[in-house]
Amino acid sequence: IEAKPRRRSAREVVDYIGESPEWGKVDSLVKKVAPIKANVLLLGETGTGKEVVARALHRLSGRKGPFVAINCGAIPRDLFAVELFGYESGAFTGAKEGGSVGKMEAANGGTLFLDEIGEMPIDLQVGLLRAIQEQQVTRLGSVEPRQIDVRFLAATNQNVQHMIDSGKFRADLYYRLSMVEISLPPLRKRASDIPLLVDFFNRELSKSLMLEYSPFGSDVVDVLSRYTWPG
Repeated sequence: IEAKPRRRSAREVVDYIGESPEWGKVDSLVKKVAPIKANVLLLGETGTGKEVVARALHRLSGRKGPFVAINCGAIPRDLFAVELFGYESGAFTGAKEGGSVGKMEAANGGTLFLDEIGEMPIDLQVGLLRAIQEQQVTRLGSVEPRQIDVRFLAATNQNVQHMIDSGKFRADLYYRLSMVEISLPPLRKRASDIPLLVDFFNRELSKSLMLEYSPFGSDVVDVLSRYTWPG
């Protein structure tokens, strides 16, 4: 008989791992901002943990609704508005009976995380801006706006200012999303956290593989600590 995995209590939830001064600044800002309904823009290279931090912001916010994530770089342009705003029955050829709820409505009462926000088509950014400002969403094929209560978090690994200067990103949308900006340091700039991460994932993998935990030797940890961990 396969045992069901035990759900972790709130006290056991691990949002992220880090005790370095660099990560301490991030942790302090996350805990300060989380309870406030302020939009947050997370900046950092690929692999710095932007979605991990976004989930921590939601969990610590106390918001009762769900955490909904949407990857702006993975959605075909033609489907972007449908995914974000939803649609009414008959809004377009192939629209299913009864319509569909978009990601904004799905996140009502909770948090919408817009990952890779720099990939959002410029012509759709105005619709997102309006939804953020008005806290309303209008499904495709409808004229009736629906009231929502959503906190917006966004993330990008791109230089937003360069995108604004080149006309690829709206400045007004940037200002709405970046009420608070949190820059996440790459692992190579917080190398003292690597032994903690190594031990954490070693324990997690040991549990999932049902193996006895065996710590890495200091020589192995030293090698891993010197690696730059690109990506």
